[in-house]
Amino acid sequence: MNKQKVLILDQQRINWKLRRMAYQIWERNSDRDELILIGIEKAGVCLAAGLSEILQEISPLRIRTVSLRVNKKQPLKDMPVFAENLNGRSVVLIDDVANSGKTLLYALKPLLGHAPDRIMIAVLVDRTHKSFPITPDIIGHSVSTTLQDHIEVVHDEHTIQAVYLQ
Repeated sequence: MNKQKVLILDQQRINWKLRRMAYQIWERNSDRDELILIGIEKAGVCLAAGLSEILQEISPLRIRTVSLRVNKKQPLKDMPVFAENLNGRSVVLIDDVANSGKTLLYALKPLLGHAPDRIMIAVLVDRTHKSFPITPDIIGHSVSTTLQDHIEVVHDEHTIQAVYLQ
């Protein structure tokens, strides 16, 4: 049986969600001078770039945006390596969808070896069932789904264009 795709976020709603997420990040980091946004490749990098642009517009924070590659199918096979210095810094780990929590959990592991002062997790879409103990701090849109449902995020190299439930 082929499930129908249902549009849950169009470009305009995504832009609204990103702006709200950026304000939440700014509010929680208003005591900082610098913020490091770490986007999980691929869609997380697009989100990090969009959030960085808005944060530079609304806040005096110096923003550094970097990417992190996580093998989502076999995270132990290619453990992510992170070379940036995060010691004493405030970090926001960004991904498109928080599904089971597995990708975010494996993405956190290399960051913890650098002793950051604060780590927050930001996702555009949060599915409410998790297999791992991960709860995002900043959520653009929360969706209650079944385990059989799939969230599809459509993006190019620079922007998230749409989000579908299938």
